[in-house]
Amino acid sequence: MKSVTNALHRGAMLGLLCVPAVQAATVDNVDDAGTQAAPALKTVTVTATRREESLQKVPVAVTVVDGEQLEREGRASISSIVQEIPTLNYRTSASNKDSSLFVRGIGTISTSPGVEPSVATVIDGVVYARPGQSTLDLLDVDRIEVLRGPQGTLFGKNASAGVLNITSRDISDETHGYVDYSHFGGGNENRLRFGIGGRLTDTLKGSLITSLGKYDGNVENIANGHDVNGYDRKGVRGKLQFEPNDALKLTLIGDYSDGENSNVSTLTGTTNANVASNIGIVLSDHNRKINSDYKTYVEDTNKGLSLQADWSLADYTLTSITAWRGWDNTQYQDNDNLADLPRTALHDKGTVDFNQYSQELRLASPKGQFAEYVLGTYLFHGKSEEVYRRLSVNSSVATNARADYSSTNDSYAVFGESTFNLRSDLRAIFGLRWTLDQIEYDHRRVSTSATAVNAIRPSYASSGSHQDSGVSGRLGLQYDINDNLSSYVTYSRGYKGPAYNVYFNMQAADLEPLDPETSDTYEIGLKSTAWNNRLTANLAVFHSTYDDYQANVYDVLGTSVITRLVNAGTVSSKGVELDYALQVTRQLKLSGALAYTHARIDEFACPSGSAANCNVNGKPLPFTPDWKSYVRADYSIPLGNGWDVELSTDYNWQSEVQYNIDQTESTKQGAFGIWNASVALADYNQGWRVALLAKNLTDKSYSPSLGSGTSTSRLVPRDDERYFGVQVRKDF
Repeated sequence: MKSVTNALHRGAMLGLLCVPAVQAATVDNVDDAGTQAAPALKTVTVTATRREESLQKVPVAVTVVDGEQLEREGRASISSIVQEIPTLNYRTSASNKDSSLFVRGIGTISTSPGVEPSVATVIDGVVYARPGQSTLDLLDVDRIEVLRGPQGTLFGKNASAGVLNITSRDISDETHGYVDYSHFGGGNENRLRFGIGGRLTDTLKGSLITSLGKYDGNVENIANGHDVNGYDRKGVRGKLQFEPNDALKLTLIGDYSDGENSNVSTLTGTTNANVASNIGIVLSDHNRKINSDYKTYVEDTNKGLSLQADWSLADYTLTSITAWRGWDNTQYQDNDNLADLPRTALHDKGTVDFNQYSQELRLASPKGQFAEYVLGTYLFHGKSEEVYRRLSVNSSVATNARADYSSTNDSYAVFGESTFNLRSDLRAIFGLRWTLDQIEYDHRRVSTSATAVNAIRPSYASSGSHQDSGVSGRLGLQYDINDNLSSYVTYSRGYKGPAYNVYFNMQAADLEPLDPETSDTYEIGLKSTAWNNRLTANLAVFHSTYDDYQANVYDVLGTSVITRLVNAGTVSSKGVELDYALQVTRQLKLSGALAYTHARIDEFACPSGSAANCNVNGKPLPFTPDWKSYVRADYSIPLGNGWDVELSTDYNWQSEVQYNIDQTESTKQGAFGIWNASVALADYNQGWRVALLAKNLTDKSYSPSLGSGTSTSRLVPRDDERYFGVQVRKDF
């Protein structure tokens, strides 16, 4: 079997290099005289330093994904982009409330509203404070920048491991609209998008984007014959841009989306005799069936408003971003994985009502001076109110419990970063941030049982508050070796605020707040351009150490595994990252990325009374394979009369990954690779494009997340098997 897998891996790689491909290929260049110029890569502009600059000039390790490329690949959410970015990983869950992102092996796994994520998601300058907020469909994306390592000196809310910086498209001056429809097999998936925008008056522009999507799912519930593991979502996003004069620009953005996801875990194995005798399906590593008497699904609503003001003051730019976001989430979960009422059951319903308010103010100095800087302040207030209900039935004896809890997070920060142009080829970097975090919680659980039963503790109530502050920053040097090769070396101090573990089964052991998590990161980078701008290659070498690492450890209550959030000790991450792109000819482009990430537990601090395996020093951090790679090829064939054939193929591969911090053997996912391809016919003069897409051509089954206890369960990804689709777009 191993030899077959290796052969498929080699075959996919060979096919990728031999089969040409699509959209990323550069449009023919034309010089000032109107003649065709030599092929070259398009300049990639980023805002990683809070100014628009070329990707090749910024002294930051950042990967950029083009929004148009994501649309053509059918990738509609943040969770779907991790295949293209080797340094980024994603923890999916039956409830998106429990999802999380990882950069360089560092991320936060917690259901608690009292902890902030290690990786920040920022959309058009607004930080999304809860990880579950960022699982919404992406609309009208221009680009996604993944910044690796601590980013506290330039971004609003602190980001101790990295930032996903998402920028939407500018509104065109000319009126432009489009309709985009996709249909995929393997679960009857349909998506429809419509967008229109342009100038409304001499001083006002506007755009409106809508999206509808429905997917039946790729898992069968044999209890009722229904397909599950799908979604039904819709969303709208509007933008108005007002420019009364050359010095002032106001941008108002509003969005609303809601949907229902029926993500489920399927069982791969169990030591529970009751489950084994009653489940009625064959357990395996690629099982796509469940037997459930309680519908597992999530209802999710995201909404928000933001107002950004950019005001030019002489050569300075003052930017203000005022924002509100709301998130309503209701989850229903069948945790016993059985259609076995009235004998046994473990059924949950949880609701989240979260609101956040933020105000960011930044001042950017003129460029081209000896000292260039960005200074800012950031204010944040977030409050989450949650209700969680659980029914536990054992031998027909039912226990009901309800927990009402809230968490309030306030954060205040002053930050800034300066670049000192010591010479034309040498620059010094200095950034500093001071953050004050205040958190408080209130928790009350009422149970119908006076003693602990399966997955329910007795009635309990507590409350608390805490505040802490921290200093983070960045020091570095950037040196241009020549016009086409730039180098940098930086040291970054990361900070992640204190936390409370606020959750349904909260107990006395959870009363103490967690200490802030701090980190030290050293990085050396090279950014190169060669062959008349036809080749770029960016290399980063890094080493990070995290102290008082905030992580989940596992405990057992009855027959159920629960989690406890603790300062787990010291962890480290070190590695090498490479991003590259090559414009081979005017029609052919090759690109990709490779990452080696050695993320390990150095010293694990096992909490008293935990049932977790604490002998894990030297073991890997969850959700981070040592090796991960992505390669793609894009090729266009002009047919004349304005028609083009576009061919595309990509392949992503990763080594073995462990999903549990306590290193359970059954929660390892072996190495695997996924091969995709597409062919399209387009006439851009007439504004249409038709594409056929193939996903997971080698029909590889895998899991993005595995859970353990008396049973082992896996989340089933969308591309768990081979499937095909068609995509049609018309611009007008």
